[in-house]
Amino acid sequence: MLLTWQVDCRSILAMPITRFVAIPVLVALAAFAAAQGNTPPKHLRVSSGVANSLKTHDVQPHYPREAQEQGIQGDVLLQATIDTKGNLVDIKIVQGDPILVKASVDAVKKWKYRPYILNGEPVDVDTTIKIQFHL
Repeated sequence: MLLTWQVDCRSILAMPITRFVAIPVLVALAAFAAAQGNTPPKHLRVSSGVANSLKTHDVQPHYPREAQEQGIQGDVLLQATIDTKGNLVDIKIVQGDPILVKASVDAVKKWKYRPYILNGEPVDVDTTIKIQFHL
């Protein structure tokens, strides 16, 4: 019996450390991945095209008179979150002339969306909004 035990110990000790450690690490990673797959994410990122397909109410921004008189035109980029009730929240300015930004934010605050559904549950989604102002 003692001889068998020594043979078993030697076979484990003779095993390269990478094989000895790799198996428990792989099992732990698989368990972690399985646990992660069961919890829905708090926020998803969707394209502006997907977000536009969910839009139920749209308000066009008013071109500010001051911007028209000064010949200011261009695009305004905003980042926002569509919450689980379909409202735009956490609107952030990415780029644009300040005069045009104000008109854009005032308009998009009035937009409404159908909630984005994932696994049968509404989730918050982050998206980018582009508003174009051209004379």
